[in-house]
Parts: sequence; C-alpha cells; structure tokens
Amino acid sequence: MDSFSTLIRTASHQQHVEAETSAFMSDLLGGRLGVDAYARYTEQLWFVYEALESGARGLTSDPVAGPFVRPELFRLPALERDLAHLRGPDWRSRLTALPATRTYADRVAECARDWPGGYVAHHYTRYLGDLSGGQVIRGRAERTWGFARKGDGVRFYVFEDISHPAAFKRDYRGLLDALPAGGPEKQRIVSECKRAFALNTAVFRALGEEFPLPA
Repeated sequence: MDSFSTLIRTASHQQHVEAETSAFMSDLLGGRLGVDAYARYTEQLWFVYEALESGARGLTSDPVAGPFVRPELFRLPALERDLAHLRGPDWRSRLTALPATRTYADRVAECARDWPGGYVAHHYTRYLGDLSGGQVIRGRAERTWGFARKGDGVRFYVFEDISHPAAFKRDYRGLLDALPAGGPEKQRIVSECKRAFALNTAVFRALGEEFPLPA
C-alpha cells in the first residue's frame, strides 16, 4: 500500500502538470514576457502567503497542522523584500489582488480557520513546490531579468534557513505519512490538494489575460 505522501503526489499529478505548463508560466519562463509580468505574479503570491502564514499562527498546537508550521519555510519577509525591489518602497499602497487570487487566498484562510487537514493540503502544494520547481523559476528569472543570484527580486525562492532541501523534503513527506487522520479524511485532503492546484491555475489564467503575448 502506498504511503500517504506518495498518494497525495500521484493523485494530484495531473493538476500539478496543468499548473506548471500554463500559458502564462510558459511565456514567463520562456522570456517572452517582461519584468512587469513577473512583478505582477509576485504580487499575487503575497496574498496567498499572507493567508498561509497569518493562518499558521493559530495552528501551532494543532495535532494535524501543527507539525507543518515551520518558521524556516515562511516566505512573507522575502516576498516583501522582492516587492520593494520590483515595485519600489511604496509597493504596499499599490498592491491589488486579482479576483482569482482573492478566491485562492480566501480558501486558504478558510481552511486555516476551520479545517487543519485542508490547511495541510495548501501548505504542501505551496512550500514543497517552492523548494522544488521554484528553484527553476529563480534561475530563469535571474537570467532573464538580470537579478543578482539569490538576491533582491528572487529572494522568495531562497530558503536561507534550510541548508539541505532534499533532507527537509524527505522529513516533510515523513510528516505527511504520520498524519493523524483516517482514510476518509486523507481522501478529503487529497481532494483539497487538487483544488489548490486548480486555484493556482486560475491565477495563472487571469495573469495570462492581463499579459497576452502580442499577436
């Protein structure tokens, strides 16, 4: 029988691929969009991580979600430094969420408030993705727009407090496998994981509409 970490990865594979291969991300990482599109994407991330990390504060002692609340993962300070670099010191006053982003962030906040298992699903899809595919985005962004290696503009993707990402991800999967939840609850978590990828893809779709390639 597959472990839960294997189940959650394989069950959400199709949604994961759809998110990674969206037209917006393909155009962004292919260098076909300008730095403004990258900055707009980074703004949308702020809303999602604000929901994730403000929600984490009330879950530290929760038996299901608590073990996943790891300060070394938190991204908001790095995101805010990137936004100051990308948008200037008054970035916060001009920050706006796309409707799709607001829907996504609201769902994360709802799970943090009402359903720790659902919070874990969103935590998994975001942070493990940042530690893995996020490193590809960082490298492309550095080459395409000339950011300093692991510097301002791409600090979101730099986990300074995680010295061994592979070992960290292995430990994280161990937490998933030890999740104190029965079969039906685990199936709900898998479904929420799929929903998280779909919400993310909807943000990419909205960004694609905002930044269409010239005909």
